[in-house]
Amino acid sequence: MIAIHSRDNPLVKRIHALSTSGRERRKTGLTVLDGAHLVSAALDAGLPLTQLVVSDSGLRREEHRALLDRSRGNCPVASLPDALFAHVGAVDSPSGLLALMQMPASEAPVVSATSSLVVLDAVQDAGNLGTLLRTAAAAGIELALLTDGCAQAWSPRVLRAGMGAHFRMQVHEHVDVSALLSGYTGQIAATVLGVQSCSLFALDLAGPTAWLFGAEGRGLSADLQAMATTQVHIPMPGQVESLNVAAAAAICLFEQVRQRG
Repeated sequence: MIAIHSRDNPLVKRIHALSTSGRERRKTGLTVLDGAHLVSAALDAGLPLTQLVVSDSGLRREEHRALLDRSRGNCPVASLPDALFAHVGAVDSPSGLLALMQMPASEAPVVSATSSLVVLDAVQDAGNLGTLLRTAAAAGIELALLTDGCAQAWSPRVLRAGMGAHFRMQVHEHVDVSALLSGYTGQIAATVLGVQSCSLFALDLAGPTAWLFGAEGRGLSADLQAMATTQVHIPMPGQVESLNVAAAAAICLFEQVRQRG
């Protein structure tokens, strides 16, 4: 383990750039995993880490020391003073442990006609996007298709909100949803506002469903809405206009889980 104390250190500069710049992540193919849970989830998934960094206070935590021991010999480890660790970290509350990881190579997504999936349309908020992926993974969804305009799926903040969901499902960015769903034989459900649509709780969800969830504020694009075979809304007896997209997705996906027993 090497000890670093200067902001001018090349590793410190590199981590700070990866934490704050999507352009830097795209250029290098690297991202930052912040926190013991994410580091452990990546190791459980068999994904190689390229660097581990621990703060001085983080080094005193047994959980962190166990992960360092688990990775011993497989990647370099550096320690930073707490203030310097806070400088390079991507979140407001430093966890005390982070790792650099190569982002998975982009492959052409394969849509199975017998499986449910989620389509996320221009979801720009990192917290919402990560929460959506976490919810989908928890509901047994194995494929997420992200349109242009979504937050960067492998950014540190999305990863932190996803809490390991990225390692349990396929996440594909910048996809041509129309082409991928052109042969889909399950129902394609667009979540919308308004009573002209079908109530979620009256919808038969026994079969495969491609769920379409739109961005905060503007909702689904017109092109995606036109692809839907079912327009669905969540009944809301309370006096509010709409639900947060991540909350709406959770209700829809776990209604499907409930119906399937």
